[in-house]
Amino acid sequence: QVQLVESGGGLVQAGGSLRLSCATSGRTYSNYGMGWFRQAPGKEREFVSGISGSGGSIYADSVKGRFTISRGNAKNTVNLQMNSLKPEDTAVYYCARHILGSSWNEAHDYDVWGQGTQVTVSS
Repeated sequence: QVQLVESGGGLVQAGGSLRLSCATSGRTYSNYGMGWFRQAPGKEREFVSGISGSGGSIYADSVKGRFTISRGNAKNTVNLQMNSLKPEDTAVYYCARHILGSSWNEAHDYDVWGQGTQVTVSS
């Protein structure tokens, strides 16, 4: 059974850093693109970052220069290093598997989702 499990969320002060990880299981994900989304209370789920099977990356303008997406050495983990965090980064963060050939920044471009991990940035 395909499964994605996020970890690494928590409470951090503004300006701090967190590193999120998404562990994949059930099959090899090295050839799949993966993405990170986030959803704040009362808001729609929004794209944060994506990484292709070949390692190319894309970022939302709101996180560009602060967040870095990467794959783990075993290729079955996807990480999101978040630096210079702001209170507006507070949300539940989800990783998801990208549908090949789809665009990157809409939730319907992804077919498997993790359960999410809470990130809270205090001011």
